[in-house]
Amino acid sequence: MTNPSTLYRGGQLYCPADPQATALLVRDGRIAWVGMDADAPAADRVVELDGALVTPAFVDAHMHATGTGLTLTGLDLTRVGSGAEILAAVAAFAAGLPADAMVFGNGWDESRWERPGLPTARELDRAAQGRRVYLSRVCGHSALCSTAMMAADAQAAGLAGYDESGWLRLDAHHRVAEIAFGSFSSAQLTRVQRAALRHAASVGIAAVHECAGPGTSDEADLQSVLALSGVGLPEVYGYWGELMASAKARDLGAVGAGGDLYADGALGSRTAFLSESYLDEPGCGHGYVTAEQVRDHLLDCAEHGMQGGFHAIGDAAIGTVVAGFGLAARTLGVERLRAARHRVEHAELMSKATIAGFVEYGVVASVQPAFDRLWGGEQQMYASRLGVARSLESNPVGAMHGVGVSLALGSDSPVTPLDPWGSVRAAMSHFNPAQRLSARAAFAAHTRGGWRAVHRDDEGVLVPGAPATFAVWSTPAGVDRGLPVLVSEVAELRGPQDPTPLPVCRRTVLRGEVIYEEGTAP
Repeated sequence: MTNPSTLYRGGQLYCPADPQATALLVRDGRIAWVGMDADAPAADRVVELDGALVTPAFVDAHMHATGTGLTLTGLDLTRVGSGAEILAAVAAFAAGLPADAMVFGNGWDESRWERPGLPTARELDRAAQGRRVYLSRVCGHSALCSTAMMAADAQAAGLAGYDESGWLRLDAHHRVAEIAFGSFSSAQLTRVQRAALRHAASVGIAAVHECAGPGTSDEADLQSVLALSGVGLPEVYGYWGELMASAKARDLGAVGAGGDLYADGALGSRTAFLSESYLDEPGCGHGYVTAEQVRDHLLDCAEHGMQGGFHAIGDAAIGTVVAGFGLAARTLGVERLRAARHRVEHAELMSKATIAGFVEYGVVASVQPAFDRLWGGEQQMYASRLGVARSLESNPVGAMHGVGVSLALGSDSPVTPLDPWGSVRAAMSHFNPAQRLSARAAFAAHTRGGWRAVHRDDEGVLVPGAPATFAVWSTPAGVDRGLPVLVSEVAELRGPQDPTPLPVCRRTVLRGEVIYEEGTAP
């Protein structure tokens, strides 16, 4: 017996195959019909859209559910403006915790402060009254820790990146981060992950790519969020980022052995691997893999039938990864590499040669346009770290799209918020006009691009026979050629601070099931 059918009518549909469509019929989790209201077939239920816009739902191609949930429910430091404000926030948060609890916070970004001095480990001890404190920087690649937190592993003091001040980077940070995340019970993990996925659904996201791996999270964390996939929540596609661990990734339920498999670190922590030194601190960052290791990992992926991938931000790290693809192609052949749709996360500093490598080997670029909005241009963090020229060349989504690189847009939440229309606008409003995408290209990369990255090529469109996965929107700024108006008509107002109001999600539907309804608690 079939499930009840539902007719959505009286709206505007983003349906390039039928631009005049105002209604769609959902039956058994799929779109059964698309067309005009007057031609609509009978249905068991009818939903009046009242002029709302219906589009394919978004896919966030890079997120961290636990970190996102902890930011939503815990100590959110994204708005603090100084070290003193961090200490005040820690003291206020710790006051409500048991004496043996850990203070977990996320999101501080000293590059945006007028006075960038950071609190010390001992100051954090006093603010938290002796509790362990782990405060992740917004990039997730370093953290401020109390002495109690650093003492949780005696070996951390001997690792690269350790600093008695409490700002840990590199291997020392990875070790202490594992301890911090490992301190949560399974019930706590489930609670914060559910909060993250509910929030994703409330902004029109129907699927997320969870990027996990040693140094980011652990096996239990990944399996916990995978267990929530599609249970009245967005679907979760997991990636496990560990070298030569394709079989392990498959056994964990991941779709790929990649995601947070680090070829380098991050620009904010000055650990991204560059070919030329940072401007505000000597050194070129850190590369964590060789071309030979990249090759061997891709061969391991091929042996186990898994998609692979790497986190690579700096141009030197991306160059290493592309060189590894070239070595792997000698054994596997180019077409076999292309068929796997291996990924690179972030891909922020590209050259013509590495972009060409992405095209040749069919690499999917999993990118975050909000990085440019928050840190790009001539006056923000990238300019301080890299200089204006390299800052304006960063996050080259336009150059990649222009030569056929497959793009999948995401947030890297909690590094940047779950804000899909904001990401589309950021791609349209890149600080460098040469790197801007059209609204249609950016939207496609945040919908079909995310599905294609997990080999689901029939998803992300409103056509008969496709999965009924879509979102319903209020569009306060109006609709233009099927998509919401996202940028101001006044050229001077466009950019990171564009005042144009973004669409508001009214309903999110995943394979015919409503996973979010406006007016209900996310």
